Amino acid sequence: MSHTIAEKILRAHSKEDDVAPGDFIECNIDLVMVHEQLGGRIHKEYEKLNLDTVWDPSKIVFILDHWVPAPTISAAQMHQDARAFAEKYHFIHNFGYQLNHGICHQVLPEMGFAKPGMLIIGSDSHTTIYGAFNCFSTGVGATDVCVVFATGQLWFKVPESFKITLTGQLSEFAMSKDFILKYLGDVSAKGAIYKSLEFQGEGISSLSIDSRMTIANMAVETGAKSALFPSDDVLKTWLEARTPGPYHLVSADADAHYEKHYEYDLDDIVPMVAKPHRPDNVVPAEDLTDISIDQAFLGSCTNGRMEDLRIAAKILKGKQVHPKVRLIITPASKEIYLKAMKEGLVEQFIHAGAVFTNSTCGACIGGHLGVLGENEVCVSSSNRNFKGRMGAPSADVYLASPATVAASAIKGKITDPREV
Repeated sequence: MSHTIAEKILRAHSKEDDVAPGDFIECNIDLVMVHEQLGGRIHKEYEKLNLDTVWDPSKIVFILDHWVPAPTISAAQMHQDARAFAEKYHFIHNFGYQLNHGICHQVLPEMGFAKPGMLIIGSDSHTTIYGAFNCFSTGVGATDVCVVFATGQLWFKVPESFKITLTGQLSEFAMSKDFILKYLGDVSAKGAIYKSLEFQGEGISSLSIDSRMTIANMAVETGAKSALFPSDDVLKTWLEARTPGPYHLVSADADAHYEKHYEYDLDDIVPMVAKPHRPDNVVPAEDLTDISIDQAFLGSCTNGRMEDLRIAAKILKGKQVHPKVRLIITPASKEIYLKAMKEGLVEQFIHAGAVFTNSTCGACIGGHLGVLGENEVCVSSSNRNFKGRMGAPSADVYLASPATVAASAIKGKITDPREV
């Protein structure tokens, strides 16, 4: 029987001789990522089990990233509870005291934890991002994490898969964020519930790892269970500097069955924007040029990487942020922060009028570092624009690429970057 990438990875982690969409199977987990949720709910649920150990402390990565440094007493207490749990159960990869690593979804691949063929779960919905590395990865709730802590296993329903074939190459100011927003607009936020999105086609070779991470990250906004990219030379080159191996590259069979098939020519992708208050409420950026903004945010696990900072710097070069706009730039990790410093990007951003922050989820979650006030408008490179997510419920958040965010910060209103 022929299989998709998702089916092959799930089968390899189960005791089943074969699997098919709709099957319920129990799988061995390779890696668990936990962040603040460890101190929020997970530790309370796990302590109800009265267990003295976790199944494998070497396969748990704990990192704090959402409220870093802690902006409130309650956040500080949550951090304390998480650290105490990690110490009690002897997590080997305990980064809870080192608050400068960055956002979990960027740090894990940088440190070589995400490898092809792995089955990864995380206490965060955007755990789908590791699919950029030929992994099956997905976010789960606190009780599911507790089950894995105790047993190393978790049940899955084998998902149906969508095949998304990419051809062509993105133009200069169109980014992978624009593509995934376009796809979101086409299928809707409920269009791929519990599906595995598998990206194929010659267009993938033109996408950097940064770009693939953006697409896999936002795939969950369609309801997808996972989002997988195949292995190729771009991935292998990236892994050489990060992962000592071994790892198992996984490809779909040529005659694998897909429930749906979508085709996109990347040459046709233009800058897109998601209007409030849904990520799938998408229109071309050129249709929103009358929307004035108060804040522009460049960062998050979706778009806080070097590719994103470089295009923003290119657009901002020799220009100033509009006097009525707050431009907040947050690198996704310490590694990216240091690279941006060495390339002179941080200094350029600051001279242009931006605020450059430490690596954290920050403004994306509305917890600190850029909370929106009543009736304010923000254009953001993050992944969600739900009502109240970034601050006041009356505020409006528009999702866009880093290029569009930078162009909009200059003009003081939403701007197609091709116009700047």
